[in-house]
Amino acid sequence: MAKHWADFQYEIYLNGMTGAVPRLPTDLTRLEELTARRLGPGPVGYVAGSAGDGSTARANRVALERRRIVPRMLRDVHERDLSVEVLGRPLPAPLALAPVGVLSIMHPEAEPAAARAAAAQGVPYILSSASSTPMEQVAEAMGDAERWFQLYWPKDREVARSFLDRARTAGYTALFVTLDTPLLSWRPRDLDQAYLPFLHGVGTANYFSDPAFRAGLAKPVHEDPNAAVMHFVGMFSDPAKSWPDLAFLRENWDGPIVLKGILHPDDARLAADAGMDGVVVSNHGGRQVAGSVAAADALPRVVEAVGDRLTVLFDSGVRTGDDVFKALALGARAVLLGRPYVYGLGLDGQAGVEHVIRCLLAELDLTLALSGHASPATPGPADLVEDRA
Repeated sequence: MAKHWADFQYEIYLNGMTGAVPRLPTDLTRLEELTARRLGPGPVGYVAGSAGDGSTARANRVALERRRIVPRMLRDVHERDLSVEVLGRPLPAPLALAPVGVLSIMHPEAEPAAARAAAAQGVPYILSSASSTPMEQVAEAMGDAERWFQLYWPKDREVARSFLDRARTAGYTALFVTLDTPLLSWRPRDLDQAYLPFLHGVGTANYFSDPAFRAGLAKPVHEDPNAAVMHFVGMFSDPAKSWPDLAFLRENWDGPIVLKGILHPDDARLAADAGMDGVVVSNHGGRQVAGSVAAADALPRVVEAVGDRLTVLFDSGVRTGDDVFKALALGARAVLLGRPYVYGLGLDGQAGVEHVIRCLLAELDLTLALSGHASPATPGPADLVEDRA
Protein backbone atom coordinates (compact mmCIF):
# COMPACT_ATOMS: atom_id res chain seq x y z
CA MET A 1 0.00 0.00 0.00
CA ALA A 2 1.35 3.42 -0.95
CA LYS A 3 2.16 5.97 1.72
CA HIS A 4 -0.64 8.44 2.39
CA TRP A 5 1.13 11.77 2.91
CA ALA A 6 -2.18 13.18 4.19
CA ASP A 7 -1.76 11.15 7.40
CA PHE A 8 0.58 13.91 8.62
CA GLN A 9 -2.48 15.90 9.66
CA TYR A 10 -3.60 13.13 12.04
CA GLU A 11 -0.09 12.95 13.48
CA ILE A 12 -0.35 16.68 14.25
CA TYR A 13 -3.83 16.35 15.76
CA LEU A 14 -2.78 13.35 17.89
CA ASN A 15 0.29 15.22 19.16
CA GLY A 16 -2.12 17.96 20.16
CA MET A 17 -3.64 15.58 22.72
CA THR A 18 -0.51 16.18 24.81
CA GLY A 19 -0.61 19.93 24.20
CA ALA A 20 2.02 19.89 21.44
CA VAL A 21 1.52 22.11 18.39
CA PRO A 22 3.77 22.36 15.32
CA ARG A 23 6.90 24.47 15.80
CA LEU A 24 6.31 26.14 12.43
CA PRO A 25 3.09 27.22 10.67
CA THR A 26 1.38 24.60 8.51
CA ASP A 27 0.35 27.39 6.10
CA LEU A 28 3.65 27.60 4.24
CA THR A 29 2.83 31.06 2.84
CA ARG A 30 3.46 32.42 6.36
CA LEU A 31 7.09 31.30 6.50
CA GLU A 32 8.54 34.25 4.59
CA GLU A 33 7.18 36.81 7.06
CA LEU A 34 8.37 34.72 10.01
CA THR A 35 11.85 34.41 8.49
CA ALA A 36 11.97 38.17 7.87
CA ARG A 37 11.32 38.78 11.57
CA ARG A 38 13.97 36.32 12.78
CA LEU A 39 16.88 36.69 10.35
CA GLY A 40 18.91 39.69 9.23
CA PRO A 41 17.86 41.85 6.26
CA GLY A 42 20.85 40.76 4.13
CA PRO A 43 20.15 37.00 4.15
CA VAL A 44 16.38 37.46 4.04
CA GLY A 45 16.61 39.89 1.13
CA TYR A 46 18.95 37.57 -0.74
CA VAL A 47 16.49 34.66 -0.53
CA ALA A 48 13.17 36.51 -0.71
CA GLY A 49 14.26 39.23 -3.13
CA SER A 50 13.62 39.34 -6.85
CA ALA A 51 14.66 41.20 -9.98
CA GLY A 52 13.56 44.81 -10.33
CA ASP A 53 10.45 45.77 -8.41
CA GLY A 54 9.43 42.13 -7.91
CA SER A 55 6.85 42.12 -10.70
CA THR A 56 7.85 38.66 -11.99
CA ALA A 57 7.66 37.05 -8.54
CA ARG A 58 4.20 38.57 -8.10
CA ALA A 59 3.16 37.40 -11.58
CA ASN A 60 4.20 33.84 -10.68
CA ARG A 61 1.81 33.86 -7.76
CA VAL A 62 -1.01 35.52 -9.72
CA ALA A 63 -0.70 32.97 -12.55
CA LEU A 64 -1.12 30.09 -10.11
CA GLU A 65 -3.87 31.77 -8.09
CA ARG A 66 -5.80 32.71 -11.24
CA ARG A 67 -6.22 29.04 -12.09
CA ARG A 68 -8.90 27.43 -9.96
CA ILE A 69 -9.39 23.71 -9.38
CA VAL A 70 -12.73 22.12 -10.35
CA PRO A 71 -13.24 19.18 -7.95
CA ARG A 72 -14.99 16.01 -9.12
CA MET A 73 -17.18 13.89 -6.84
CA LEU A 74 -17.83 10.17 -6.18
CA ARG A 75 -14.53 8.94 -7.52
CA ASP A 76 -12.81 6.24 -5.49
CA VAL A 77 -9.84 7.98 -3.87
CA HIS A 78 -9.56 5.63 -0.89
CA GLU A 79 -6.17 4.30 -2.02
CA ARG A 80 -3.86 6.96 -3.40
CA ASP A 81 -0.33 6.67 -4.78
CA LEU A 82 1.65 9.87 -5.31
CA SER A 83 4.71 8.07 -6.69
CA VAL A 84 6.06 9.04 -10.11
CA GLU A 85 9.03 8.24 -12.31
CA VAL A 86 11.20 11.23 -13.21
CA LEU A 87 14.30 10.94 -15.41
CA GLY A 88 14.16 7.19 -15.01
CA ARG A 89 14.19 7.39 -11.20
CA PRO A 90 11.24 6.26 -9.01
CA LEU A 91 10.15 9.01 -6.60
CA PRO A 92 7.59 8.82 -3.77
CA ALA A 93 5.93 12.06 -4.90
CA PRO A 94 6.20 14.58 -7.78
CA LEU A 95 8.55 16.84 -5.82
CA ALA A 96 12.25 17.69 -5.59
CA LEU A 97 14.02 20.40 -3.61
CA ALA A 98 15.22 23.08 -6.03
CA PRO A 99 18.86 24.16 -6.13
CA VAL A 100 19.39 27.16 -3.86
CA GLY A 101 22.91 28.43 -3.18
CA VAL A 102 24.67 29.88 -0.13
CA LEU A 103 22.39 28.19 2.43
CA SER A 104 24.89 28.91 5.21
CA ILE A 105 23.48 32.44 5.32
CA MET A 106 20.20 30.90 6.53
CA HIS A 107 21.43 28.23 8.95
CA PRO A 108 24.86 27.03 10.10
CA GLU A 109 24.13 23.44 9.01
CA ALA A 110 23.40 24.78 5.51
CA GLU A 111 23.07 22.37 2.58
CA PRO A 112 23.71 19.15 4.55
CA ALA A 113 20.68 19.86 6.76
CA ALA A 114 18.42 20.40 3.73
CA ALA A 115 19.89 17.33 2.02
CA ARG A 116 19.33 15.14 5.11
CA ALA A 117 15.72 16.36 5.29
CA ALA A 118 15.15 15.48 1.64
CA ALA A 119 16.74 12.07 2.14
CA ALA A 120 14.62 11.38 5.22
CA GLN A 121 11.44 12.03 3.21
CA GLY A 122 12.65 10.27 0.04
CA VAL A 123 12.57 13.49 -1.99
CA PRO A 124 15.47 14.28 -4.39
CA TYR A 125 17.78 17.10 -3.40
CA ILE A 126 19.29 19.24 -6.16
CA LEU A 127 22.57 20.74 -4.99
CA SER A 128 23.53 24.17 -6.29
CA SER A 129 26.98 24.80 -7.78
CA ALA A 130 26.94 27.87 -5.52
CA SER A 131 26.53 25.87 -2.32
CA SER A 132 28.38 26.81 0.84
CA THR A 133 29.35 23.14 1.37
CA PRO A 134 31.43 21.03 -1.07
CA MET A 135 29.35 18.57 -3.10
CA GLU A 136 31.14 15.55 -1.61
CA GLN A 137 30.15 16.52 1.95
CA VAL A 138 26.54 16.98 0.93
CA ALA A 139 26.56 13.58 -0.78
CA GLU A 140 27.97 12.02 2.39
CA ALA A 141 25.16 13.56 4.45
CA MET A 142 22.59 11.91 2.16
CA GLY A 143 23.87 8.34 2.13
CA ASP A 144 22.28 6.50 -0.82
CA ALA A 145 19.40 8.95 -1.24
CA GLU A 146 18.51 10.45 -4.62
CA ARG A 147 20.57 13.54 -5.44
CA TRP A 148 20.95 15.68 -8.54
CA PHE A 149 23.53 18.38 -9.33
CA GLN A 150 22.87 21.87 -10.65
CA LEU A 151 25.58 23.48 -12.77
CA TYR A 152 26.19 27.17 -13.17
CA TRP A 153 28.15 26.72 -16.37
CA PRO A 154 31.52 28.46 -15.85
CA LYS A 155 33.70 30.07 -18.49
CA ASP A 156 36.58 27.71 -17.64
CA ARG A 157 35.98 24.39 -19.43
CA GLU A 158 38.34 22.53 -17.13
CA VAL A 159 36.45 23.69 -14.04
CA ALA A 160 33.17 22.64 -15.69
CA ARG A 161 34.63 19.24 -16.57
CA SER A 162 36.00 18.84 -13.04
CA PHE A 163 32.61 19.70 -11.47
CA LEU A 164 30.90 17.06 -13.62
CA ASP A 165 33.53 14.44 -12.75
CA ARG A 166 33.23 15.19 -9.04
CA ALA A 167 29.42 15.14 -9.13
CA ARG A 168 29.35 11.79 -10.92
CA THR A 169 31.87 10.30 -8.49
CA ALA A 170 29.82 11.58 -5.53
CA GLY A 171 26.68 9.82 -6.76
CA TYR A 172 24.68 12.67 -8.29
CA THR A 173 22.60 10.99 -11.00
CA ALA A 174 21.12 13.87 -13.03
CA LEU A 175 22.52 17.21 -14.18
CA PHE A 176 20.46 20.41 -14.06
CA VAL A 177 22.03 23.24 -16.07
CA THR A 178 20.74 26.70 -15.18
CA LEU A 179 20.62 28.80 -18.34
CA ASP A 180 18.87 31.95 -17.12
CA THR A 181 21.81 33.40 -15.15
CA PRO A 182 24.53 34.35 -17.66
CA LEU A 183 24.58 37.62 -15.68
CA LEU A 184 23.21 38.53 -12.26
CA SER A 185 20.05 40.58 -12.61
CA TRP A 186 19.35 43.99 -11.08
CA ARG A 187 18.20 43.06 -7.56
CA PRO A 188 17.37 46.15 -5.50
CA ARG A 189 16.98 44.35 -2.15
CA ASP A 190 20.56 43.08 -2.41
CA LEU A 191 21.86 46.31 -3.92
CA ASP A 192 20.32 48.46 -1.18
CA GLN A 193 22.16 46.36 1.44
CA ALA A 194 25.26 46.05 -0.83
CA TYR A 195 24.94 42.36 0.02
CA LEU A 196 26.49 39.69 -2.21
CA PRO A 197 27.68 36.66 -0.19
CA PHE A 198 30.09 35.44 -2.89
CA LEU A 199 32.35 38.45 -2.40
CA HIS A 200 32.93 37.22 1.15
CA GLY A 201 33.78 33.71 -0.07
CA VAL A 202 30.34 32.33 0.86
CA GLY A 203 28.75 30.05 -1.74
CA THR A 204 32.13 29.31 -3.30
CA ALA A 205 32.85 25.97 -1.56
CA ASN A 206 32.65 23.85 -4.72
CA TYR A 207 35.05 26.20 -6.50
CA PHE A 208 37.57 26.68 -3.69
CA SER A 209 37.73 22.88 -3.20
CA ASP A 210 38.17 22.18 -6.92
CA PRO A 211 41.59 21.18 -8.29
CA ALA A 212 40.96 22.76 -11.70
CA PHE A 213 39.88 26.03 -10.07
CA ARG A 214 42.84 26.06 -7.69
CA ALA A 215 45.21 25.40 -10.58
CA GLY A 216 44.31 28.88 -11.87
CA LEU A 217 45.38 30.64 -8.65
CA ALA A 218 48.81 32.12 -8.02
CA LYS A 219 48.53 31.35 -4.29
CA PRO A 220 46.40 28.87 -2.28
CA VAL A 221 42.92 30.13 -1.34
CA HIS A 222 43.78 30.60 2.35
CA GLU A 223 46.84 32.73 1.50
CA ASP A 224 44.98 35.14 -0.77
CA PRO A 225 41.21 34.73 -0.37
CA ASN A 226 40.46 37.97 -2.23
CA ALA A 227 42.29 36.77 -5.33
CA ALA A 228 40.35 33.48 -5.15
CA VAL A 229 37.05 35.40 -4.93
CA MET A 230 37.96 37.55 -7.94
CA HIS A 231 38.99 34.44 -9.91
CA PHE A 232 35.56 32.98 -9.07
CA VAL A 233 33.72 36.16 -10.09
CA GLY A 234 35.56 36.19 -13.42
CA MET A 235 34.50 32.67 -14.37
CA PHE A 236 31.16 32.09 -12.57
CA SER A 237 29.02 32.47 -15.66
CA ASP A 238 29.47 32.98 -19.37
CA PRO A 239 27.14 35.22 -21.42
CA ALA A 240 28.83 33.96 -24.62
CA LYS A 241 27.42 30.42 -24.38
CA SER A 242 25.04 29.26 -27.14
CA TRP A 243 23.14 26.13 -28.15
CA PRO A 244 26.06 24.31 -29.86
CA ASP A 245 27.95 24.42 -26.53
CA LEU A 246 25.53 21.82 -25.13
CA ALA A 247 27.59 19.17 -26.95
CA PHE A 248 30.31 19.70 -24.32
CA LEU A 249 27.91 18.72 -21.55
CA ARG A 250 26.74 15.62 -23.39
CA GLU A 251 30.36 14.57 -23.90
CA ASN A 252 31.17 14.98 -20.21
CA TRP A 253 28.00 13.72 -18.51
CA ASP A 254 26.50 10.30 -19.21
CA GLY A 255 23.29 10.68 -17.16
CA PRO A 256 20.15 12.74 -17.79
CA ILE A 257 20.65 16.46 -18.57
CA VAL A 258 17.89 18.95 -17.78
CA LEU A 259 17.94 22.60 -18.89
CA LYS A 260 16.57 24.95 -16.23
CA GLY A 261 15.08 28.33 -17.07
CA ILE A 262 13.13 27.48 -20.23
CA LEU A 263 10.08 29.69 -20.90
CA HIS A 264 9.73 29.80 -24.71
CA PRO A 265 8.44 26.74 -26.61
CA ASP A 266 11.10 27.23 -29.31
CA ASP A 267 13.85 26.97 -26.68
CA ALA A 268 12.22 23.77 -25.43
CA ARG A 269 12.31 22.40 -29.00
CA LEU A 270 15.99 23.36 -29.31
CA ALA A 271 16.66 21.49 -26.05
CA ALA A 272 14.96 18.38 -27.45
CA ASP A 273 16.86 18.71 -30.74
CA ALA A 274 20.13 18.94 -28.78
CA GLY A 275 19.44 15.58 -27.13
CA MET A 276 18.61 16.90 -23.69
CA ASP A 277 16.40 14.81 -21.38
CA GLY A 278 14.27 17.46 -19.77
CA VAL A 279 13.54 21.13 -19.11
CA VAL A 280 12.49 23.08 -16.05
CA VAL A 281 9.93 25.75 -16.92
CA SER A 282 11.21 28.44 -14.58
CA ASN A 283 11.95 32.15 -14.38
CA HIS A 284 14.28 31.61 -11.39
CA GLY A 285 11.47 32.47 -8.99
CA GLY A 286 11.32 35.97 -10.47
CA ARG A 287 14.97 36.64 -9.66
CA GLN A 288 16.38 37.19 -13.14
CA VAL A 289 14.10 39.12 -15.53
CA ALA A 290 11.75 41.76 -14.15
CA GLY A 291 8.60 41.88 -16.25
CA SER A 292 9.04 38.28 -17.40
CA VAL A 293 6.20 35.95 -18.31
CA ALA A 294 4.92 34.03 -15.29
CA ALA A 295 6.27 30.47 -15.23
CA ALA A 296 2.78 28.95 -14.92
CA ASP A 297 1.66 30.90 -18.01
CA ALA A 298 4.67 29.58 -19.97
CA LEU A 299 4.18 25.97 -18.85
CA PRO A 300 1.26 24.88 -21.12
CA ARG A 301 3.01 26.09 -24.29
CA VAL A 302 6.22 24.26 -23.40
CA VAL A 303 4.30 21.06 -22.60
CA GLU A 304 2.47 21.34 -25.93
CA ALA A 305 5.79 21.80 -27.77
CA VAL A 306 7.89 19.04 -26.18
CA GLY A 307 5.81 17.11 -23.65
CA ASP A 308 6.07 13.98 -25.78
CA ARG A 309 9.88 14.30 -26.16
CA LEU A 310 11.18 15.63 -22.85
CA THR A 311 10.49 15.45 -19.11
CA VAL A 312 8.91 18.82 -18.31
CA LEU A 313 9.41 20.01 -14.73
CA PHE A 314 8.23 23.25 -13.15
CA ASP A 315 9.28 25.79 -10.56
CA SER A 316 8.73 29.45 -9.66
CA GLY A 317 5.98 30.57 -7.33
CA VAL A 318 5.12 27.19 -5.76
CA ARG A 319 4.05 27.67 -2.14
CA THR A 320 1.23 25.18 -1.46
CA GLY A 321 -0.04 21.72 -2.27
CA ASP A 322 -2.71 23.15 -4.56
CA ASP A 323 0.03 24.97 -6.50
CA VAL A 324 1.62 21.58 -7.15
CA PHE A 325 -1.75 20.16 -8.28
CA LYS A 326 -2.14 23.05 -10.72
CA ALA A 327 1.36 22.54 -12.16
CA LEU A 328 0.62 18.84 -12.66
CA ALA A 329 -2.71 19.69 -14.32
CA LEU A 330 -0.87 22.08 -16.67
CA GLY A 331 1.41 19.22 -17.75
CA ALA A 332 4.43 19.25 -15.43
CA ARG A 333 5.79 15.82 -14.49
CA ALA A 334 6.99 17.10 -11.12
CA VAL A 335 7.68 20.34 -9.29
CA LEU A 336 10.83 21.84 -7.76
CA LEU A 337 10.27 23.66 -4.47
CA GLY A 338 12.58 26.56 -3.62
CA ARG A 339 12.05 29.38 -1.15
CA PRO A 340 9.63 27.64 1.28
CA TYR A 341 12.13 24.95 2.23
CA VAL A 342 14.85 27.59 2.60
CA TYR A 343 12.63 29.47 5.05
CA GLY A 344 12.03 26.19 6.89
CA LEU A 345 15.80 25.70 7.07
CA GLY A 346 16.35 29.21 8.39
CA LEU A 347 13.69 28.80 11.06
CA ASP A 348 14.33 25.26 12.28
CA GLY A 349 17.20 23.56 10.44
CA GLN A 350 16.68 20.03 9.12
CA ALA A 351 13.43 19.65 11.08
CA GLY A 352 12.11 22.82 9.45
CA VAL A 353 12.82 21.50 5.96
CA GLU A 354 11.14 18.17 6.77
CA HIS A 355 8.13 20.07 8.11
CA VAL A 356 7.84 21.99 4.83
CA ILE A 357 8.11 18.83 2.69
CA ARG A 358 5.52 16.96 4.78
CA CYS A 359 3.07 19.90 4.86
CA LEU A 360 3.31 20.45 1.11
CA LEU A 361 2.83 16.78 0.25
CA ALA A 362 0.03 16.27 2.80
CA GLU A 363 -1.79 19.22 1.23
CA LEU A 364 -1.13 17.88 -2.27
CA ASP A 365 -2.41 14.41 -1.27
CA LEU A 366 -5.59 15.93 0.17
CA THR A 367 -6.08 18.31 -2.77
CA LEU A 368 -5.79 15.42 -5.22
CA ALA A 369 -8.22 13.23 -3.27
CA LEU A 370 -10.76 15.97 -2.62
CA SER A 371 -10.65 16.88 -6.32
CA GLY A 372 -11.33 13.29 -7.36
CA HIS A 373 -7.80 12.04 -8.14
CA ALA A 374 -5.85 9.11 -6.70
CA SER A 375 -2.63 9.75 -8.63
CA PRO A 376 -0.55 12.72 -9.85
CA ALA A 377 -0.87 11.33 -13.39
CA THR A 378 -4.59 12.06 -13.81
CA PRO A 379 -5.07 15.85 -13.35
CA GLY A 380 -5.20 17.72 -16.66
CA PRO A 381 -6.24 21.08 -18.11
CA ALA A 382 -9.92 20.11 -17.82
CA ASP A 383 -9.52 20.10 -14.01
CA LEU A 384 -8.79 23.84 -14.02
CA VAL A 385 -10.65 26.99 -14.97
CA GLU A 386 -9.13 30.43 -15.32
CA ASP A 387 -10.52 33.14 -13.09
CA ARG A 388 -10.59 36.21 -15.33
CA ALA A 389 -11.79 38.56 -12.59
